[in-house]
Amino acid sequence: MLFDHPLISERYFFPFDEQPPEVSWVEAGGHRLACYRRVIDEKAPMVVHFHGNGEVVADYVPGLADALLAMGVNVFFAEYRGYGGSTGSPKLGSMLGDVEAIYEATGFAPERLVVFGRSIGSIYAVEFARRYPNIGGLVLESAIADVLERILLRAMPDELGCTLDELEAERDAYLDHEKKLAGYSGLLLVLHARGDHLVEPSHAERLHAWARSPDKRLVLFDRGDHNSIFAYNQAAYLAELERFLGKVTGAGWL
Repeated sequence: MLFDHPLISERYFFPFDEQPPEVSWVEAGGHRLACYRRVIDEKAPMVVHFHGNGEVVADYVPGLADALLAMGVNVFFAEYRGYGGSTGSPKLGSMLGDVEAIYEATGFAPERLVVFGRSIGSIYAVEFARRYPNIGGLVLESAIADVLERILLRAMPDELGCTLDELEAERDAYLDHEKKLAGYSGLLLVLHARGDHLVEPSHAERLHAWARSPDKRLVLFDRGDHNSIFAYNQAAYLAELERFLGKVTGAGWL
């Protein structure tokens, strides 16, 4: 797969080894992923979180993990290959398959899961929704609409030993978010900062427009940027999440 090219891994992923205080190991694709799982109520839903490319699960534990637990939901923070003490090295394309192992490790049925992807994590959250379209809800924060658009900012086709047409064909086969979201009709929340100059707000607008969800919400925060969206908007950000989780629960989870 072209998206597994070492140059993409080198320029697109920035792993480091810090682990969360308690690790839930997940076997995926021949690798061990250092995830974090916390269940406080077997009858409550679970939020499955995929973080950004310059982060690790430990950045969210306790932090966001505790905030979500306080809302009465269970949490599962997914780690990537090579991150947080996980074995292997990150590969953009191959890690799409790790979504199945993550799902199995949650221990919850799809309809009781809210899948949450931030930045590059949106790639895996959208893939999760493609594989399990009956999930209870999908949250995309600072998310990527066109993955190839982002890749071409850091690696050109000739560096990857291929043509632009070949990259576009592979994007269409594996990373077509428009097509994937067209198959998702569940609840959707899209969060983005207007000042995000790394992944521009147009990505959020496209993702929101592409989703077939009859109940979808787009929130563009006036403050913050790609990496400070939560810090500058914490109260409003958490309020949006809590409102969304309440809506999902009201849709007949329990």
